[in-house]
Amino acid sequence: MNPEVELYPIAILIDELRHDDVSLRLNAIKRLNTIALALGPQRARDELIPFLDESIDDEDEVLLALASELGNFVEYIGGAQFAHILLPPLENLAAVEETMVRDKAVESLNKICPALSQAQLEQFYIPLVKRLTLGDWFTSRTSATGLYAAGYTLATPASQEDMRKSFGQLCMDDTPMVRRAAATHLGSFAKKFGKEHLISDIIPLFNKLAQDEQDSVRLLTVTDLVAIAEELSPEECKTYFLQPLKTMVADKSWRVRYMIADNFVKLSKAVGEEITREDLVVAFVRLLKDNEAEVRTAAAGQVPGLAQLIDRETILTYILPCVRDLVTDTSQHVRAALAMHISGLAPILGKESTTEHLLPLFLQLLKDEFPDVRLNIISKLETVNEVIGIELLSQSLLPAIVELAEDKQWRVRLAIIDYIPLLATQLGVQFFDEKLGALCMSWLGDSVFSIREAATVNLRKLTEVFGVDWAKQSIIPKVLAMGTHPNYLYRMTTIFAITAMAPAVTPEVIRDYILPTVTNMVSDPIPNIRFNVAKSIEALIPVLSQNADTKPLVDQQLKPALVKLGEDTDNDVRFFSQKALLAVQ
Repeated sequence: MNPEVELYPIAILIDELRHDDVSLRLNAIKRLNTIALALGPQRARDELIPFLDESIDDEDEVLLALASELGNFVEYIGGAQFAHILLPPLENLAAVEETMVRDKAVESLNKICPALSQAQLEQFYIPLVKRLTLGDWFTSRTSATGLYAAGYTLATPASQEDMRKSFGQLCMDDTPMVRRAAATHLGSFAKKFGKEHLISDIIPLFNKLAQDEQDSVRLLTVTDLVAIAEELSPEECKTYFLQPLKTMVADKSWRVRYMIADNFVKLSKAVGEEITREDLVVAFVRLLKDNEAEVRTAAAGQVPGLAQLIDRETILTYILPCVRDLVTDTSQHVRAALAMHISGLAPILGKESTTEHLLPLFLQLLKDEFPDVRLNIISKLETVNEVIGIELLSQSLLPAIVELAEDKQWRVRLAIIDYIPLLATQLGVQFFDEKLGALCMSWLGDSVFSIREAATVNLRKLTEVFGVDWAKQSIIPKVLAMGTHPNYLYRMTTIFAITAMAPAVTPEVIRDYILPTVTNMVSDPIPNIRFNVAKSIEALIPVLSQNADTKPLVDQQLKPALVKLGEDTDNDVRFFSQKALLAVQ
């Protein structure tokens, strides 16, 4: 083979990597695997990797792409036995200034580490981690914290001891960024330990970080506590973690308290039910009453999860009074979070307690001035319905639901529409016609298109629930009457409703009721209506074709209508009518 041809790919790469244009350099990096394949493993090891190692001084986006590519490069340099060759360039990338590049380099090193043999690990990986750990700049020490967990289990006992000591140094580093990184990775590192070292080495480090002067370090220890507690027995958790937990709940920084509140159910599960019942309920009550709205919001989201871990009596005595206070909380975000999660208490408390304690709270939240609160409570009513039944629910909450159906916030109206078919299923025809029938029709004339659209879909779902005979009497005449309304938006809604309902009604209903209206609207003066008529005809044809009696109507009435629309002056009308005609062919 001609040596010049053989060198050509690497020549292109080197040219592009040294090019002034960043996009060309970036493109070259993203094609590294192609170049490596062209070169073969030997030359990729001998030429490509050393060259890349020298190219570390570049734009951050190029370095980010390089760090990402190298993580998947083991197969291109001859497999796992040569994987250590990729470590030097990644070590350099793990020490650069840009955080995203360092993180990606650490991620790639963690990908390569499992492919290394113990000999490679001892000879190349562990010394790399040590060098980064002892680096002068905090950037390299920050990266080092993320590399201990991957290599620990593969290392020899002597190296493992060394790694534990080195990680301990990073946890006590002078730079807060390094301590923060150590706190971030402490939990994953702890998972690799046996219980003996977990108690002797990791817990002292956790305690040190949990008392750090920087709240940005302390808040990260919350997830560490969960990770470590999962490895210990409930008795050990009580011995080692009860006091730190109490301290965290009372931390002077709201961000630490927020993290505790946000992870409270995970913490409770990790430390066990006994500690949760005896000690954590009081701590949780404290968080629900916290003076910071963010903390109360996070705690409100944990209420149903914690309630599953404690007995009913404790919920009623300790948790429910706090929930009652949160219903009238000054912060709308706290009330919205509570509205989203409060229904989760219903299955735990049972029918009697839900009716007595929760229903009044639901009613209060349904009347909240903030739309998101009302929206959240509506979207979760199904859970309550399963517990107390529709009769009780409709008696107590239906007036509020009807009121919300006319809410000035269209998203609230939309949520109510989505809930109506479910309500209809459980209420029955008579009750529905009395209380909600007029409401469903009024939405068809709403000023917001999304509401009108949802209302037409709602009619189809109701037809599926109550049957075609009901639709024939209660809905279809009213919908068709709108087809002659002087306002074109009402006529448009008729077409949308017909199209939406077509799959749910019988061919006979389409023939007797719907078809005359559709054929009349072919001559509507508004082009938007005419092209929607063409789309509606396209939806009606498959339904009419199912029945031998109605199939001739396709050729007798619908095709001529489409032909007429196909000669329309408006482009859109012609397009949709021709599309419908093609579907008929």
